[in-house]
Amino acid sequence: MNSDSRACIAYIVASLSGINSSFVYDFSKAKYKSISGYVQSNDVSIYDYDRSCYISGTPTNLYDYGNSAYIQLNINGGQFSGYDYDTGDYFSGNMTGNSVSIYDYGSSSYYNYSI
Repeated sequence: MNSDSRACIAYIVASLSGINSSFVYDFSKAKYKSISGYVQSNDVSIYDYDRSCYISGTPTNLYDYGNSAYIQLNINGGQFSGYDYDTGDYFSGNMTGNSVSIYDYGSSSYYNYSI
């Protein structure tokens, strides 16, 4: 999964947990990523200002217009997992407070975000 998609997933997971923000801090890049839009349990439409594109759909079936590919996301409490059809990689993670950690099976690495 690419870094932009991971940051957007972190934003969506945090938003579904009730945290409202207009940015995500990506610790691996040491920078803020600006995102806006709405995230509800059955409807997602966010705009990624870095890539100038939308991600929309339902949480379980998101379409990333920047990559022209679907992302599957399943959330169970503070835990989540999914599959990125762009890279063919699975991912999983958890959320604690305003922090989201994602393990990307494609890169075999953890990525941390603050919302």
